[in-house]
Amino acid sequence: MIITKAGRRMFPAMRVKISGLDPHQQYYIAMDIIPVDNKRYRYVYHSSKWMVAGNADSPVPPRVYIHPDSLASGETWMRQVISFDKLKLTNNELDDQGHIILHSMHKYQPRVHVIHKERGEDLSPVRAVPQGDGTRTLSFPETVFTTVTAYQNQQITKLKIDRNPFAKGFRDSGRNRMGLEVLAESYGFWRPSLRTMTFEDITGMKQGDNVCVRSRSL
Repeated sequence: MIITKAGRRMFPAMRVKISGLDPHQQYYIAMDIIPVDNKRYRYVYHSSKWMVAGNADSPVPPRVYIHPDSLASGETWMRQVISFDKLKLTNNELDDQGHIILHSMHKYQPRVHVIHKERGEDLSPVRAVPQGDGTRTLSFPETVFTTVTAYQNQQITKLKIDRNPFAKGFRDSGRNRMGLEVLAESYGFWRPSLRTMTFEDITGMKQGDNVCVRSRSL
């Protein structure tokens, strides 16, 4: 994933489908991104592999992306595909735009949080997600990614340019590429494989609030 000082959208975007919530209760849906380990990496071109290059940089300030439809009822969340396509990544530790702050050349894991709104303070984008009763955290190993300021692999560069509807400026006009409108339309039909996970007896939620999440892999 590319990160920039100004902030860059994640692509592919994370999309999930949730079921089993109480239709009449209110929920936040949020995402944070945590380090996979305490290592820094480098890309070795001759072997086309990522190798450990040392210890990770100092932790960055916690950031939480609160889905813009929050708060919403369980019924509202369950009838839509929840997309995090507006989430942006940055390596600017002084960012004041609400973007997720990450270090370059590190591995990260996105996490989706389903948070039952009860009593207490509202969810904050600059504090860690509250854990305990009423919060369920979901993660998918296929969504782990490495942050870079420039793509390290030409095949990844080509794949992202070909598939990303926002990458028109990177396409060679002499290669008879599709226009942005056509590409965006075709992107709507491009879908990676789905993974389904079911959770039962979620602590803090009403009995029967089993959550099933399908995540599109990156």
